[in-house]
Amino acid sequence: MSGAQDQLEIKFRLTDGSDIGPKNFPVAMSVATLKENIIAQWPKEKENGPRTVKDVKLISAGRILENNRTVADCRSPLCDIPGGVMIMHVVIQQPLMEKEKKLPSDLKQNKCVCAIL
Repeated sequence: MSGAQDQLEIKFRLTDGSDIGPKNFPVAMSVATLKENIIAQWPKEKENGPRTVKDVKLISAGRILENNRTVADCRSPLCDIPGGVMIMHVVIQQPLMEKEKKLPSDLKQNKCVCAIL
């Protein structure tokens, strides 16, 4: 294999339509390492950035990528176009702690409503 075939050019598309990259990554790199790279390159001006790899979901060709897979495993036939850039969509999950903090306040507002017909 030549060096060009050992690398894949990837652009990460954020939910607001902005991009991180494109940048070349080795095809043997794991998806978890890609996520670490996204966290390191996350734009400082954007709020609610990811803190850990678990906060990030990568989607490519309609599939959610698993952390233990490699970049080569995630390639679709469409990205084999010479000079093409593979686009992966980045979704940030809200940490569970923030979701749990909202629940108790919702529970305090429970009201009993009865209707007699």
